[in-house]
Amino acid sequence: MRHRLLPHLVVLLCLLAAPSVAVAATDRSVDGDKPAPVVVEQAPTRGDKAVEIALRYLGTPYVWAGSTPSGFDCSGFVMYVYGRLGVGLPHSSSALWGVGRAVSRDQLEPGDIVFFNGLSHVGIYVGDGHFVHSPHTGDVVRVSSLGEDWYASTYDGARRVG
Repeated sequence: MRHRLLPHLVVLLCLLAAPSVAVAATDRSVDGDKPAPVVVEQAPTRGDKAVEIALRYLGTPYVWAGSTPSGFDCSGFVMYVYGRLGVGLPHSSSALWGVGRAVSRDQLEPGDIVFFNGLSHVGIYVGDGHFVHSPHTGDVVRVSSLGEDWYASTYDGARRVG
């Protein structure tokens, strides 16, 4: 079990270590000789906040039709996370496909909703090719890679909410 969790913990630690984005700009130093770096912090986006909330529920058991921290199904998990941000979403993976706007795979951002297997499964993209989801009976909320065989071969697309 520890071996299976290790990659997920590494992703989680990386995400928590850099919650905001820093952008370097150039400015002149006091004496005007050398450029002095200026760091501008950007506020977290709604997607960043969704990821932060979603990762709090790692290890929560899958429960068919579940939409609470005592147990989630895939769409109930997405609905719950976005509900914590004041965004009402349907408790149906196929109905979620009609929310927000389409996003191409190469434009994915944290918080985007990713869809698989004919729209029968959803998760929340966390970045770096990974997503958090509540997979199936007998499993728990976890982070998986879009590159894993089943997810790569059944990927349907993504939507951005808000």
